[in-house]
Amino acid sequence: MAMNENVAKVLEEQINKEFYSAYLYLTFADYYEDRGLKGFANWYEIQVKEEVDHAMAMRRYLLDNDYKPTMFAIEQPSMHFENDLDPLVAGLAHEEYVTSLIHHCYEVAHEAHDIRALRMLDFFVKEQGEEEANARDMVTKMKLFGSDPKGLYDLDREYQARVYTQMTALPL
Repeated sequence: MAMNENVAKVLEEQINKEFYSAYLYLTFADYYEDRGLKGFANWYEIQVKEEVDHAMAMRRYLLDNDYKPTMFAIEQPSMHFENDLDPLVAGLAHEEYVTSLIHHCYEVAHEAHDIRALRMLDFFVKEQGEEEANARDMVTKMKLFGSDPKGLYDLDREYQARVYTQMTALPL
């Protein structure tokens, strides 16, 4: 059965948004690296890899459903930060935005009665809940402990311990 064109197009657009998220999080990692906060940089470097995994999983889904996606130009992030909290707040806002994009993809798939796409998107709906919770926790912790040098050091060490787990396949 041929893939619904509307579903394919929103997923194709989402691939681009996932790659943009990777670019954005790389700017966050660079900010923290420049500040000497290697743990925060590590956190966002892992986020970069996860966003690329998401884009590649959606690409694979399209290819496996006989649709060749078009790779669009990726917008350049243009954020500048005044303090260590700014990237975290921007990260939370971005995750909330990505959640709205995933929900839109879900709505289009639902309207098209594309059960396979809905099943694939279930993973991303769950993932976005986790991403928002993590981003919210980081903002909260920075507000509570980030103004104290020892607290900031402890947070940095906590984020340095995060390890990347490569996504092997979408659970369909």
